[in-house]
Amino acid sequence: MRILALETSTEYCSCALSINGETRASHIYAGQSHSDLLLPAVARLMREAGLAFSQLDAIAFGSGPGSFTGLRIACGVAQGLAFAHDVPVVAVASTEALAEGAARDHAATQVVTAFDARMGELYLAAYEWVDGAGGLDPDWRELLAPQLARPDALPALPARAVWFGAGSGFAAYGAALLARYAPLQLDAACMPHAAAVAAIGARRAARGETVMAEHAAPLYVRDKVALDVREQAALRAANALRVSLAAVGEVSPAPSVSPVPTVKAAA
Repeated sequence: MRILALETSTEYCSCALSINGETRASHIYAGQSHSDLLLPAVARLMREAGLAFSQLDAIAFGSGPGSFTGLRIACGVAQGLAFAHDVPVVAVASTEALAEGAARDHAATQVVTAFDARMGELYLAAYEWVDGAGGLDPDWRELLAPQLARPDALPALPARAVWFGAGSGFAAYGAALLARYAPLQLDAACMPHAAAVAAIGARRAARGETVMAEHAAPLYVRDKVALDVREQAALRAANALRVSLAAVGEVSPAPSVSPVPTVKAAA
């Protein structure tokens, strides 16, 4: 199985090439330079492996949620390469890639993922690893679909002994997330990585869960793909007001777990 994977949903630009389970990758801070960095990094990986694009079994990409521009870049590059070389595509949620990374780095099997979505909101999802018992294919089971959430109105999660929290949302809104989902271990520095997208993409490609290039699409979870400056300011102000009112008891905050949790940070 030969999988090329792309992940640009955050400020990092990441690509990986997995050949029969052996993966080489590039993962660098890009800021807003993904479009300049991604294709040269991909070309370098393919050249070093001595592999032609037509020899790939699939191209996987981080579909989101995340940066709108980043999602379009990964999807567009995946579509262009796949169409040109007649290769199928696998879309992998960036939140699921976070769960895969938490499993790789921390042996986590029940993961709640949170991205800072800006404007006082976050992208949230939850996954549980299914190990293949009972005839099921080993893979992640989605327990909470990727969605937009406010820190003061977080959705409930299925009861588990301990959740593992992964992603930048825990750095931005850690207090609210910890109160809602305790007990919780976490890695707030965990970012979606193309190597994780490649691993998930390989499993899905092996099961035939691919699409042709023209059917690949980013995963947007906001009603509007972009807000103008005035709308962004209004949304930030409204969310800040909700948090302030909740703090003084004027509105009901999100349900919390009592007693106050003891947090064990992952190494």
